[in-house]
Amino acid sequence: MIVEQLSLVDFRNYAEADVTLAGGPNVFVGRNGQGKTNLAEAIGFFATLGSHRVSNDAPMVRDGVDAAIIRALLAHGERRVLLEAQINRQGSNKARVNGAGVKPAELPRYAQVVLFAPEDLQIVRGDPSVRRRFSDQLLVQRFPRFAGVIGDFERVLKQRNALLKSAKARGIKGDALTTLEVWNDKLVALGTQIIEARLALAAELAGPLTASYTAIAGADHQPEATWSLSVTGADPEEGSADNGADAAAGHIADAFRAALAARQSAELDRGITLVGPHRDDLVLRVRGLPVKGYASHGESWSVALSLRLASAQLLRAESRLGDPVLILDDVFAELDSDRRTRLAHVAADYEQVIVTAAVEEDVPSELRARVVRVAHGTILEQLDD
Repeated sequence: MIVEQLSLVDFRNYAEADVTLAGGPNVFVGRNGQGKTNLAEAIGFFATLGSHRVSNDAPMVRDGVDAAIIRALLAHGERRVLLEAQINRQGSNKARVNGAGVKPAELPRYAQVVLFAPEDLQIVRGDPSVRRRFSDQLLVQRFPRFAGVIGDFERVLKQRNALLKSAKARGIKGDALTTLEVWNDKLVALGTQIIEARLALAAELAGPLTASYTAIAGADHQPEATWSLSVTGADPEEGSADNGADAAAGHIADAFRAALAARQSAELDRGITLVGPHRDDLVLRVRGLPVKGYASHGESWSVALSLRLASAQLLRAESRLGDPVLILDDVFAELDSDRRTRLAHVAADYEQVIVTAAVEEDVPSELRARVVRVAHGTILEQLDD
């Protein structure tokens, strides 16, 4: 897949912008705060329906207006598809495909993008919620139906928590809360699908993760990604031990029901659901040690970057759209010269790679085939090397 044209209206600091892109490497160059990352963010929106920098849409709308428009002309081989997203400061967003109105959830079916940015260091250093979000976004990119499964699970979880909170306020204990079983059934049915899909994803990422890490770091430090599951007794939110491997080949639904029964008194006391995929964590290791707390800065960067590259490999292997667009946002300034060279060699193999950089010389020459210069929310020039 290739993005041939990107057009913005009232997006971030752009009143209007039109950018022509080519297959192969493209570099957006500009000082910090000029708008180069905004271009990458706009492309990534079509794949994830969100931003890699903020959790809600309002900051993507230019100050003083109510909505932003993003248009992208995509090439899937000989086929061309025009995508359009209207991001509203308030209310639901809107979308079009080739001029016809569609639900925004349809857009990722046409756009596959893998974006790595400095914020991704939080995948290895941040809270479990960041790692869950990484995994779930990749699941939705690979299998769009999971957006519905995850959305339904979140709604059931919200309803179940409301019931538990109400029961706590009224002093209801034990079996007196008879309606809880109905929500347990729904929670187990949806949550089991998510847990099993995450376990399968971790297994499929294993090979690409090792290959990507070795390619970037130049050494095999045996990177691992395994799930710590609350349904088998772990609680990453409270720092308890990782035991997700015990359930990998077991019966998740049975373990889920047993865990709910065992924690029911605690849930009624606290008024929240303590068991389920919303309490799980993706545990990352190198050299047999947890990345969080043990890995060096360089190792942490290599693991985070390798997770994104491994994601791109999975999408590339199974997509009918061709390669995903690979976006590297402000990455090269953080890497030593050896890692820069290694990453450039890996990235250059993709149909299209988009790089942002404050200093053009930070980007290896093999990725500087096309340079777009950006300043103050304006495209200054587009140069082919």
